[in-house]
Amino acid sequence: MRPMIAQPGPENMRARIMVMVNRAARRSLGPGTGLICLALSACVPAAPEPTPAPQQAPASTPQPSPAPKPTPTSTARPVTAAIPTPTHENWMDAPQTPGDWTYSAGANGGTAMFGVAGQQPRLTLRCDRSAGSVTISRTGHAVAALPMQILTETRERALDAVPTGGEPGAIAATLPATDSLLDAIAFSKGRFAVEIAGLESLFIPAWPEITRVIEDCR
Repeated sequence: MRPMIAQPGPENMRARIMVMVNRAARRSLGPGTGLICLALSACVPAAPEPTPAPQQAPASTPQPSPAPKPTPTSTARPVTAAIPTPTHENWMDAPQTPGDWTYSAGANGGTAMFGVAGQQPRLTLRCDRSAGSVTISRTGHAVAALPMQILTETRERALDAVPTGGEPGAIAATLPATDSLLDAIAFSKGRFAVEIAGLESLFIPAWPEITRVIEDCR
């Protein structure tokens, strides 16, 4: 196989042609040789200009997305739950209401009060000797008459109680001094209970102060 000869580029080809033409002119061609050389040199194609590299478009800088607006939330108002009154299967087993009994003598009969020292009494028994009655008052507010349930070891009864007005306010029921319910209260084993709808139940110890008030009216 013949070795492959590299093809001359356009510039080399032009130079070789010029050399060949000059040699021929020296030998035999005449004065018109210069024109022939110019004509031949014009036939040689010019070297192509390099193709410019494509320009890349500048990369766009990503814009940060706007932060989402916080969704307004409504604040719910706290709901105050009603304090439930504890219930017991047997009121005799319920915890005793805090407090102590005190007795004070009066011209028209004595008064016994149960409560915590320095606070308003929670329950009061008052003798009205001239009327021959004993009034049981439970501290609290009411707008109308309510039944006052008295629970003792041997007897139970609902008394008609009415608001007394004023402050701190009370709901009271009056019994004849000879009513046997008063004896059941005084001699109830350990305690008795007073219940009024809408108010906390009271579990009161049966102390001698109760008996003294009853005896003042008999």
